[in-house]
Amino acid sequence: MATVNPPRGMRDFLPADKARRERVLAVIRERYRAHGFDEIETPVMEEYSRLHAGVGGDNEKLAFSIMRRGLDAEKIRAGADDPAALADLGLRYDLTVPLSRFYASHRAELPTVFRAIQIAPVWRAERPQKGRYRQFMQCDIDIMGDATSRAEAELITATLDALDALGLAGASVRINDRRALDAMLDVFGFPEADRPGVLITIDKLDKIGASGVAAELRERGGAEAAVSALETFLVDLPEVDGSEFGAEQIRALLPAGIPDEIVEHLVGIGDSVRAARGDAATPLQFDPFLVRGMGYYTGTIFEIAHPSVSYSLGGGGRYDGMVGRFLGQEVPAVGFSIGFERIVDLVSAGEDDGPRAVVLVHDKDVPVSELLAHKAALVSGGARVRLEKRPRNLTGVLDRAEADGYVEFATVAAGQTELELKPLG
Repeated sequence: MATVNPPRGMRDFLPADKARRERVLAVIRERYRAHGFDEIETPVMEEYSRLHAGVGGDNEKLAFSIMRRGLDAEKIRAGADDPAALADLGLRYDLTVPLSRFYASHRAELPTVFRAIQIAPVWRAERPQKGRYRQFMQCDIDIMGDATSRAEAELITATLDALDALGLAGASVRINDRRALDAMLDVFGFPEADRPGVLITIDKLDKIGASGVAAELRERGGAEAAVSALETFLVDLPEVDGSEFGAEQIRALLPAGIPDEIVEHLVGIGDSVRAARGDAATPLQFDPFLVRGMGYYTGTIFEIAHPSVSYSLGGGGRYDGMVGRFLGQEVPAVGFSIGFERIVDLVSAGEDDGPRAVVLVHDKDVPVSELLAHKAALVSGGARVRLEKRPRNLTGVLDRAEADGYVEFATVAAGQTELELKPLG
């Protein structure tokens, strides 16, 4: 029997699910636009070479490639060891690489500081499992052309505002800087070539603790002096409230030798976010061991969390070097991505705040002209209307309509001039 399921790692959405997703997306769009961001659209495909330019980290390994047209079996065999010979395009694995290409293509038509919204699906060849899909929605905002801490503050403020509007108040933001991480590893004496692997281990600190980090680094062959210096620092780390987010608190959580400009940049973000939110208790947390894995981050990095779940609800960072790869000229850039697939299940279903939804259940002998006249009257009054022929069992039709978000119904007989609308449920 032929399969009727979608491809593994991809999903169908029933009307009620789709409607709920669109309601959440509408709130996010509205709040982002309120903060001065403008929505753009880019193709689902990019050139293979662009998707494999060494900026996407492990995601490049998960990119779906699109085979070149006109390849016969002999050419496919000949190119078996050279993916670029077989594929010239690929499906985007995130929205940051396409945005950088877009900005390089259209810079002359865009404002000096460009604030972009991108809400669109992306594809990764993940191993399908709970919470991991091969096609999923990303909701990104990015600011191009602003190297100051104002850009990060705008992103964080807009993101927290969107979550508040979705009923997810109480979110907190962990912030660090990749430059601080690099400077820290330099202070401890880790060779530059070893740092990517060291950061992977440091990223496990909250799971395996200081001794576990040190043990893993030694197993990986890390320089003993550097590992010991890091372990001592982690063990002796003072109890400092990183949510104070002042220069004194940030420096207390970092080893000596971190450049002042990095600390000042972080303090500027905190001050700006608190001013924008008008709330001294805005939940920002400086985390000197926040890593984030994307290889293109060059400065500030951040993640957003909510007390109702143990995992991150999104994140982002500064990627000043990426646009220059396409433009040949450095352009400061920073972005924040909400984990839409994670938050959509946290948002209360609630009632559709769009048009009232009505089901008209009609007898089979009702003339089409009468039926459509009733429907047109409701539609002109702002309602959304579904027509259903009356079955023997009315309960099944009404239950399905309610599951699809309809809130009222009326029965229609031939010659009926007035409808009596009744609530579903």
